[in-house]
Amino acid sequence: MTISLCDTGKRFNRDWIFRHINFTFSSGAAYAIVGPNGSGKSTLLQCIGGATDFSEGKMTVSQSQISGQQSNAQIISDQNLYKRLSICAPYLELIEEMTATEFLSFHSTFKPLLQDWNEKKILEYIGLEKAAHKQIRYFSSGMKQRIKLAQAIFSDTQLLLLDEPCTNFDDAGYELYKKMIAGFGAGRLIIVSSNDEEEYGFCKEKISIQEYK
Repeated sequence: MTISLCDTGKRFNRDWIFRHINFTFSSGAAYAIVGPNGSGKSTLLQCIGGATDFSEGKMTVSQSQISGQQSNAQIISDQNLYKRLSICAPYLELIEEMTATEFLSFHSTFKPLLQDWNEKKILEYIGLEKAAHKQIRYFSSGMKQRIKLAQAIFSDTQLLLLDEPCTNFDDAGYELYKKMIAGFGAGRLIIVSSNDEEEYGFCKEKISIQEYK
């Protein structure tokens, strides 16, 4: 998958959040969107994911298909990009009346899980097996963040959008995050929005949102 931004910008009312971004993201690589709080990092991530529209410019999504010795680029409609992405963000809500098992099972009905993984194995992996049948509303903030991260990373998607993915994590949570990225990030297109280097240290390329004001 390749995502290309051509002279893209976003504004709210008369205020421009960012302008004139020209950049290409490619599968198998990890990118960080960095900048101070309130600078527009999350807004750019949401535009890429299709949650909100760019105010100017164009975004093109293409899928490379290899057939024999030929490689063809298939243009993917932006409206269908949601089928190929998963996201973890502090502002996304969980269904707190569900148990952890019920939530992951419900989520998997529209975003299939990675091959050979199920709700039980996932909860064991993230250290929440003892809370498998507990309603999420009784979880601590750190436990909720583990569920958010798990539903994103264990979804069988090509594009992984991570907005401040370690919010409410302690040291053990950060280590789990790094372990999950190392174990399940290969071959995917990963974009991290953060001002915490512990969250994006594995990214090879950085986009400073301040350069597009």
